[in-house]
Amino acid sequence: MTIPLCPYLPFPKKEMSYRNLRELRGSNIEAFYLTALSYGHYLWLKGYSGRAILAITRALYVNLPAEAEVLREWPLPYRALHWIVANHPSQDYPGNPRISFQHQATRLRGDRVALRRARAWAVWKLICSAKPELPADTTQGIKQPTLGEIEQRIVKHGHSNEVQIWQSAFIAT
Repeated sequence: MTIPLCPYLPFPKKEMSYRNLRELRGSNIEAFYLTALSYGHYLWLKGYSGRAILAITRALYVNLPAEAEVLREWPLPYRALHWIVANHPSQDYPGNPRISFQHQATRLRGDRVALRRARAWAVWKLICSAKPELPADTTQGIKQPTLGEIEQRIVKHGHSNEVQIWQSAFIAT
């Protein structure tokens, strides 16, 4: 089976590993962002969609200013995450991404927690849209926010154009 290129991610190097990200930790944040996107694409093309989602999520959570040059060509990866979930050939994941983002949205700690939680809820909603049949975690009584509540969180904590980038991902396939 041929795995399609994701149109919302940069083309990866021929060979990549987690070391590509580790080398950049704490240095050039734009290079880290671009490398995380590329590594996510590399993993997707190798058939590791769960790991690809994790790598791309690292890019999403990076402390990148809205005016960063890299965002002009590679905006926040909402479209890429939606596309990968929508194009994953089955419901079989090595970890349900819907539950993963639901848990991230309620359990993240540390720096910029409000922004990262808002982004986790935003991706959760994209996953619910792309694969509504994926089960949610109903065992912990997590209150799932509405579309409007997610939008308000992004407006409050995200980049000035982030709501538009997120909303455009709903139509990306």
